[in-house]
Amino acid sequence: MTPDPDKDIPRVITQYPSPQIRIEPATPSNPTATSEKESYSSADNSPTSTITRSESDQDERPLTLTATQNSRLEATRTVTRLSTRGTTFTADPSYEVDFEADEAGNPRNWSMWYKSYVLFTVSFSTLVIVANSTAYTAAIGDMMVEFGITNKVIPTLGVTTYLFGLAVGSLILAPIAETYGRRPVYTTGLLGFLLLVIPVSVVHSIEAIIVLRFFAAVFGSATIANAPGTIADMVSDEYRAVAFSVWSIGPMNGPVIGPVVGGYITQYKGWRFTNWVIVIWAGVAFLMIVTIKETYSPVLLQRKAAKLRKDNDDSRYWSRYDIKVGFVELMKINLSRPFVMAVTEPICIFWNSYISLLYGILYLCFVAYPIVYTTERGWSVGKTGLSFVGIGIGSMIAIALATPIKKMIDSHQPDEDGTVPPESMMSIVCIGSILVPIGQLWFSWTCYPISIHWALPIAAGIPFGFGNCVVFIYAGNYLAYSYGIYAASAMAGNAVLRSFLGGTLPLAGPAMYKALGPNWAGTLLGLLQVVSIPIPFLFYKYGHRIRQKSSMIREMRENELRQERKRQKAEERLRIAVLSGDENEKEEAQVNLCRVRSRVDEQRDIEEHGHEILNRNQGFGKETV
Repeated sequence: MTPDPDKDIPRVITQYPSPQIRIEPATPSNPTATSEKESYSSADNSPTSTITRSESDQDERPLTLTATQNSRLEATRTVTRLSTRGTTFTADPSYEVDFEADEAGNPRNWSMWYKSYVLFTVSFSTLVIVANSTAYTAAIGDMMVEFGITNKVIPTLGVTTYLFGLAVGSLILAPIAETYGRRPVYTTGLLGFLLLVIPVSVVHSIEAIIVLRFFAAVFGSATIANAPGTIADMVSDEYRAVAFSVWSIGPMNGPVIGPVVGGYITQYKGWRFTNWVIVIWAGVAFLMIVTIKETYSPVLLQRKAAKLRKDNDDSRYWSRYDIKVGFVELMKINLSRPFVMAVTEPICIFWNSYISLLYGILYLCFVAYPIVYTTERGWSVGKTGLSFVGIGIGSMIAIALATPIKKMIDSHQPDEDGTVPPESMMSIVCIGSILVPIGQLWFSWTCYPISIHWALPIAAGIPFGFGNCVVFIYAGNYLAYSYGIYAASAMAGNAVLRSFLGGTLPLAGPAMYKALGPNWAGTLLGLLQVVSIPIPFLFYKYGHRIRQKSSMIREMRENELRQERKRQKAEERLRIAVLSGDENEKEEAQVNLCRVRSRVDEQRDIEEHGHEILNRNQGFGKETV
């Protein structure tokens, strides 16, 4: 990229797109990338106009009130919470670095076969992490015998700590990806997971196994936390729903594949060999991950700008990601806002409770099914693993019907701004909320006595799996859409709470099924799901009013309007400076406009900008998935 010496007067935009937020389950929509060279409107494949960093920059000095060679943003103290990228940050559009239209380095321009390979690699890697959460349940019986344990709750804690680790790891790893990109997080996470599963295979203490599984999950969560963002990096909005559907085959079926694989391996090779298979599986995933290229556009553009500065010995080259909200600041946001929203926002309270209940009952099945099929029906451990096939079939049906479901959602009446309201997603969630208890109650009264054919309770898993799948995807999507810039925080709070209930409810499974029996224990769970059915129906009818009454959503909208007014004022200042011919004023106006667009000009905007970064990192975009 070379500067244009004949271009003295920058072109001022009047319709610069304000930051937009993705409406996803498991990813903000990216504002269109800007370049003065092209009227501030680059190709649609540009990343969000927010702030980040990459490993190419080693300048960690915060911006201060003193103007330096590396900082032209000296106006306020708010910038002390930001760091620079080794550029003078002139905001001269002639030196802004962006992707060229057909540049091979842009992940959106990769070939279809390579995108497919990356997608498969990420899905395969996610599959091993999720499958390990339930493959462990097949080994509980053998571990109790080997370690002389009589209380089944103790080994079941291995499921609890694993789910806790996935939740904690996702909170920690999201900001790290902003620092180094997605690829280093993937490779480090998978390598750490692999190395921590190895000792699980050889230790002779159930306490050690429980603790090691927690830390293995923390590292393994890197794949779950970054996968949606990777897809958003490569795939345009038009095809993103399809790509997410393909990727979700791995994580959605992991809980089902785990018991099948773990069951037969435990039966024929012992429970320790199950962990060795996970090690081999993770090793293959690691070797595949190291072969893929970095996909995170902000990091790629930062590296490109740094290379141009070095090759040309000119510090004026810059990208719109050359300043960032600091890592510590991002961690504060990611570790505080989700919990505040979880206890103060009615929308979060209702949906976190509902999704967590379904998630906890789902994981309770991985304790209940062995009780029904192994203890009551006398099946082998391996054969019992096959009993989860019904749930897997239901999940696959939900994934396969993504396109018809989307058409059903889009058929709803648009709201005042011409877009389909988020409550339209409740239509499929309402159907799922009915199918979940149907499947649960069906299973409860066909699983016992054993004279009832085994196929009937397994078939009950089909509506159960379908209902759970659509609720997890589209209810999460509703949360993300409703909270816009706070989408990542809403989803993070939901992930933590559902992991907590998913990890703790299975602990009650053995005692509950022993006290009530398979029929009534399952009926109790089904009735809890029945009682929860009104939640999606209430949001389908009154969700718009509930969102309007949310103080946080109102604040978010007011801030966006305030930001738009500031942007228009800054653009007008630059326009006047260009017309007047005052070069000093024009330069200051350029910098001011760039700061306004980057949300770093006011103290209260820093946190919002941090939310934009977290949204972008987790792949929240414009397409509903």
